Amino acid sequence: MGSLNETNPSLWVGTSEVTRFHELHSDVSADVVVVGAGIAGLTTAALLKADGARVVVIEAGRVAAGVTGYTTAKLTVLHGLIFDDLAQAFGEEAARKYAEANLAGMATVAELAVRHEIDCELERRPAYTYTTDPEMVAKVRAEVDAAQRLGLDAQFTTETDLPYPVEGAIRLADQAQFHPRKFCIGLARAIDGAGSAVYEGTRATSIDEQDGSCTVETDHGTVTAGFVVQATHLPFSDSGGFFARAHPVRSYALSASLDGPVPQGMYLSVDTPSRSVRSAHMGDEEVVILGGESHKVGQDPDTRERYAALESWARAEFPVRSVDYRWSAQDFVPVDHVPFVGPVSPGSERVLVATGFKKWGMSNGSAAGVMLADRIAGRQNPFADFFDTNRANPRQSIKELVKENANVVKRFVGDRLKTETRSVADLAPGEAAVLVEGTERVAVYRDDAGAVHAVSPLCTHMGCTVTWNTAETTWDCPCHGSRFTCDGAVIQGPAVKDLEPKEVQA
Repeated sequence: MGSLNETNPSLWVGTSEVTRFHELHSDVSADVVVVGAGIAGLTTAALLKADGARVVVIEAGRVAAGVTGYTTAKLTVLHGLIFDDLAQAFGEEAARKYAEANLAGMATVAELAVRHEIDCELERRPAYTYTTDPEMVAKVRAEVDAAQRLGLDAQFTTETDLPYPVEGAIRLADQAQFHPRKFCIGLARAIDGAGSAVYEGTRATSIDEQDGSCTVETDHGTVTAGFVVQATHLPFSDSGGFFARAHPVRSYALSASLDGPVPQGMYLSVDTPSRSVRSAHMGDEEVVILGGESHKVGQDPDTRERYAALESWARAEFPVRSVDYRWSAQDFVPVDHVPFVGPVSPGSERVLVATGFKKWGMSNGSAAGVMLADRIAGRQNPFADFFDTNRANPRQSIKELVKENANVVKRFVGDRLKTETRSVADLAPGEAAVLVEGTERVAVYRDDAGAVHAVSPLCTHMGCTVTWNTAETTWDCPCHGSRFTCDGAVIQGPAVKDLEPKEVQA
C-alpha cells in the first residue's frame, strides 16, 4: 500500500520513476502469491522465482510506495543499543542469530543488485551508533562489548566525520546504503515475466487457506496459490493479532544540500531525541539525509512541529544551503523488539507473514525474505526459530504488551468521549477536526481552497477515532496505525476499507 502522492514525498520518490505494472484483470494461479511490493515482499518473490517457482506479486498501490519508499535506507546490523538488550533478554546465541540474519539480509540485497544489474546507488559505508551525552557512554561501551562477543568487528571510538563532537560511538565497517525504490523497481522487473507477474493497483481483500492451497480475493480477481506471503507492513488478514503485539511509530527525515562536506558514515544517536545521518545522491549532487523526531502514530497534536524541530537542528549543526525534501514514515515496533517472520497464526502452514521491523526494514525485511523463501522451498534456515511468529516472549515483553494495549484502550474509549463545540463553518482553510454534526461525529477537513472533506471518524480496522496529521494532511489511527487521505481512502493498513464519506453543511 502507501502512496507516491504524499503531501511530503521522499527523496527516493522524487528521484525515481513511477512504475506502470498492469492491474490484475482475471483470475490467475501461481505457486506463491506475495501481497505487498516493498522490500520484504519483493525479496521473497525474487528468491522464490530463482528457485523455479511461479510467483504473483499483488500491490494495492505502486512498487515501493509505502514504508520502503520513505525509509532512510540504511543496510546495517547496528540498530541502536540492540545487542546488549537482546543478549540479556534472550541469551547471546539468540542475539547472534539476530546479527547474522541481518548480515544475511544485507548480503542478499547486494547479491540481487548484482544478479539483476540494478543501479540502486549501493555503497559500502561504516555505521556508527553514537552519543553526545556523557552519561550514555557506558551503554555504548556495553553495546561494543556485546557486539564483539557476537563476532562482529565492532570498535569503540570518539572519532567521526560529523560536524560536531561525540562522547562515544560504536563503529562497524563494511555496512551499506542504497536507493530503496530503484532497488525494488529493479527487483519487480526481474520478477515480472516468464510465468511470474507483478500487479499494481490491485488490493487484496481476503485470504482463505484450505487443505493444500490458498485463495486471495482482490478487487480485480482471484489468485489461487500453494502459499501466501503477507508483506504488507502489518498483516491485514491478522489471525495472529500482530496489531496487538506491536505498536506503530512515525518518524521524520529531510534531505539537505550543504555548503561543506557531507558526512560519509551512517549514523544513529542514542540520545533523546535521536538523530540519524547519512549521505545520498540527488542527481549529480551529494546531499545529507537527517532523521529523527519519532512518536506514536496519531498521538501528536501538530506534526508540523516535528519537521520544524528537525530542520532547526539541521541548520544549527550543518552548513545547510537548502532543504530539498521532507518526508515521514512509520513502522511497527514489536514488544520484544524482534520482527515476526513465519505463519500468520498457530496451525497455519501456508499463509506466512513478515512484520514488525522496528524501523530497520531494509536489513530485517531482506532477512525476512530469505527466511520465507527458505521455508516455502523446504530449506532449513538457521535464524527462523528466533524470528518465529509463535515464539515465547521474555517476561519484560509481556509487561510492555500490557502497557501498549492499555494505551490502545485509553485512546479507543477516551477519544470517543471528546467533543468539539465548533461547527464546520468555524474551520479555517487548512484546518481539520472531529466535530459533532447533528447526532453523529464527523471527521472534517477544510482544504486550502476552502473545500470541505467529511468522512466517518471511525477507523475501519477496529473502530478507533482517527486524528488529524497536520504535516501530511491525513487521518491517522492512534490505536493501530492505519492512515487515510482527507477523503477517506486507505493509505496504510491494517485497515483495508476506506472511511465512509459523510455529508455536512459547509
